[in-house]
Amino acid sequence: MGAVDATVRGVFFTASAGGAVPAVLLGLPSGKALPIYIGLWEAISINNALNDDLLPRPGTHDLFVAMLESYGIRVTGLTIDDLRDGVFYARLVSVREEGEESLDCRPSDGIAIAIRSGAPIAIEEVVAEKAGVEEEDLPSFVDLSTYLS
Repeated sequence: MGAVDATVRGVFFTASAGGAVPAVLLGLPSGKALPIYIGLWEAISINNALNDDLLPRPGTHDLFVAMLESYGIRVTGLTIDDLRDGVFYARLVSVREEGEESLDCRPSDGIAIAIRSGAPIAIEEVVAEKAGVEEEDLPSFVDLSTYLS
């Protein structure tokens, strides 16, 4: 099986038994969505990248991308490639003169970095099939910006 392209539809909050939980919502070619529940700071970082919000000082993901670029390394993609025990796994792909590298990363960090780098995001088909959700089956989401205001 291969991977399918995904789009970042936004960053949201949803209610859970433990309180409000941030999630990034990825759109799949099938029309389904893939919610990935993440930490608050990663949610803010992804939201900032989506909205081209520049902070007065570089955040962690901004620094990481700037450091890669300063060493001639270009991020070329992110693939969410596994789902085990409710946890998503991802690989961040980069290239430099010596060749291509693929590093294990948390999907939330990989998404924040991929957006800043203009790199595509893909999801292995088996993961998309296992975790993709029909629109009507998604929990009630509130946009992060609305939630925080």
